[in-house]
Amino acid sequence: MYSWSDINIINLLRNAVDILLVTYVVYKIIMVIRGTKAVQLVKGITVIVVIWFLSSLLGLKTLNWMLTYAVTYGLIAIIIIFQPELRRALEQLGRGRLFSRDTQQEDKLTNSVDAIVKATSYMAKRRIGALISLERETGLNDYIETGIPMNATLTSQLLINIFIPNTPLHDGAVVVRENEIMAAGCYLPLSESPLISKELGTRHRAAMGVSEVTDSITVVVSEETGGISLTKNGELHRNLTEERLGEILTQEWANQAKGTVAIRWNWRGKKNG
Repeated sequence: MYSWSDINIINLLRNAVDILLVTYVVYKIIMVIRGTKAVQLVKGITVIVVIWFLSSLLGLKTLNWMLTYAVTYGLIAIIIIFQPELRRALEQLGRGRLFSRDTQQEDKLTNSVDAIVKATSYMAKRRIGALISLERETGLNDYIETGIPMNATLTSQLLINIFIPNTPLHDGAVVVRENEIMAAGCYLPLSESPLISKELGTRHRAAMGVSEVTDSITVVVSEETGGISLTKNGELHRNLTEERLGEILTQEWANQAKGTVAIRWNWRGKKNG
């Protein structure tokens, strides 16, 4: 027979498992909509719900009545608005990928790092200017919309071709999301920091500017010197070697994006477990 203490322990474990499962499901839903326009819609819905709660708490009957109907019928609107995200989540669930680690995607991310390092090294030796911004937690859709949509798989050959001088897309930034080039010729915000060296041009100021307002990582190749620089969290790292660039991208971008294990980068730019 179970004692009261045994029953309480069972109930406690059941509640703990229940909370953990709900938390994990919410986390996975957030990961599905991350970096999409749905994030902004979620923020708007959150504001409406907060106002609805406050109106009820403060006794604002008319406002509460309006918001009650808005929330009630808004459930149908949410299904319509979030249709692409819901379809993607159901597709992943059907493949058994929603609640599992996508090792294939992790391989693509590490291959993307390799492609960026190879392309950057090639352009640096030939003094071809380049500006590559890598999306992390904060979505870069506002900047993607200023460029030319590409939605192409990231390869070193494609990156090099984009930044060849006097081509239509070379003057601007390339925005990368995981293993995909989202757009080229994008406009990034210029930093107004007085601490930036006067010898640095527009590319470096744009790289600093986007790193000050987002958590993205941006790689710059100087057209004048061929030097490789990287910006993150409002910091500028200059004169990077191929090896150092690969290490930073792996530690700060690929690992952060998918939670992969640490990968060391040797002088050839290849991955070591």
